[in-house]
Amino acid sequence: MKVLSFADSAGRWRLAVADQGGVWRDVTAAALGPDAADSMVSPMRQFLSRHGSLASLASAAADAEKADIAAVLPPVPDPGKIVAAPVNYRDHQVEMSETTAIDSLGVFLKAPSSLTADGGTVWLPYHDRRFDQEGELAVIIGQQARRVRQEDALDYVAGYACLLDMTMRGGEDRSVRKSFDTFTPVGPYLVTPAEAGDLTELELRTWVDDQLRQDARLADLIWDVPKLIAYASSVMTLHPGDLIATGTPAGVGQVRDGQRITVEITRVGRLQVTVTSDGAVACPTLGRGRGPVPP
Repeated sequence: MKVLSFADSAGRWRLAVADQGGVWRDVTAAALGPDAADSMVSPMRQFLSRHGSLASLASAAADAEKADIAAVLPPVPDPGKIVAAPVNYRDHQVEMSETTAIDSLGVFLKAPSSLTADGGTVWLPYHDRRFDQEGELAVIIGQQARRVRQEDALDYVAGYACLLDMTMRGGEDRSVRKSFDTFTPVGPYLVTPAEAGDLTELELRTWVDDQLRQDARLADLIWDVPKLIAYASSVMTLHPGDLIATGTPAGVGQVRDGQRITVEITRVGRLQVTVTSDGAVACPTLGRGRGPVPP
């Protein structure tokens, strides 16, 4: 099942499910009641907080009207947090000349305000710094998770989506370099675990314009999704709607004004954004030339 968060023509956040013909059906009222779109919490988070999974949404789509989609939103427009995995592929560790990987680094946090949706624009804020693309799989948490065992971890997953972990190269803290507004495109929709199937079968590809830069298998993650959930939940409680960015493979590279970035993951979807540097200024911090050495 595919589930979409969107804004209608009145600007209200709503929830849709794709029917068998690929038509998006607005299930907001049927799933959550008539006042759901007026809440300060997104319908996606409301539903997950009540049910822990999205499985029961399928029945709500049967009699639902066609969705009035004015704008596509990130699958979870308002996550409590975005947990990210640094250096989670060996080939990326090699290309960055890193001496450590996730098993030494743990995880870091990205600002939820860095989210943007499929079809959006990534804004590069500085004209004197390098910015790279990093395609990743996003995991959306469905129910509260605290000290979860690896063997149970996938029971806490509501679904998956494509994600771009945009980054500024340099010596500043990861959470700073990766948390600029628009630096976490996610989408275009969420696919449920049943639709995604075996994660080890999935392949991730990233293009900049028409150049294929990243081509990897999720089976090559150093810490797979169950281990990531188990570890992250041992550090911090994960709540419904929280996101985990699982890490990027080799092939990261610089992006510039006017370029188009596309991330595609087997059975998960295809995310596309454009890049702009309009209004960029000089960077006020001194991290340039420090930190990991990009390819």
